Amino acid sequence: MDEISNALRSLKMPGMAHYWTTMMETRQHDSISLKDGLQLLIQAELDNRTTSRNTRLVKKARFRYQASIGEVIYDSKRGVDKQKVLNLATCDYVRKGVSVLITGAAGTGKSWLGTALGHQACMNGLKVAYYNVYRLFEEIALARIASTLHRFFAKLAQTDLLILDDFGMKVLDGQQLLDFMEIIEDRHGQKATIIISQLPVADWYDVMKGNTTAADAILDRLVHTSVRFELKGASLRQKKVSNQTENREND
Repeated sequence: MDEISNALRSLKMPGMAHYWTTMMETRQHDSISLKDGLQLLIQAELDNRTTSRNTRLVKKARFRYQASIGEVIYDSKRGVDKQKVLNLATCDYVRKGVSVLITGAAGTGKSWLGTALGHQACMNGLKVAYYNVYRLFEEIALARIASTLHRFFAKLAQTDLLILDDFGMKVLDGQQLLDFMEIIEDRHGQKATIIISQLPVADWYDVMKGNTTAADAILDRLVHTSVRFELKGASLRQKKVSNQTENREND
């Protein structure tokens, strides 16, 4: 038993090795055919590789929160439409290069929803990158200094789903606006982008200064064919704190 298990591990088949050990321990191998046993071993290896791949994709995405589609609380009054979320959960929008725009006041769950959609994409084997917009431009500046900007932009362009959080927290002008336009242009109709902002979409033009042509081009590619969520209601963070305080008082 150990010899076969070790051989499978040396062949880099840990899922199959683990299932083989389980079959031996439970005497399952005595009651199934060779064909059925092989099918079970192969499926175990495939499942293990899928889990490992998805774990790597989630780690590389560098999400701000841990969230999944299964944890989404649907509430049409808050702007979280169940059917719209479930449609996105198929990840067809990622494959079609459709943008998703999530707006709302602080604490309404924008970043959480964006993360849940990103996590779902990882579970479907898609490459995801999550950036705070400020941090994105920091990395662009460093890449420009290191003369690796072309490589950095190429990496972004090849990412299946790019999530940009906190858009509009600072004005984009000059080179930043041109860099942002290049990112959006590279992805338009090819790769999906989720943009998360406290500002309503109608105010986005105001945070792109000094180049009306670039601003028009960016908004034209983002807005017209996008899926939108406009989240409303009181801050969920404040509600969570209030509930925790109430629970302590009741204790």
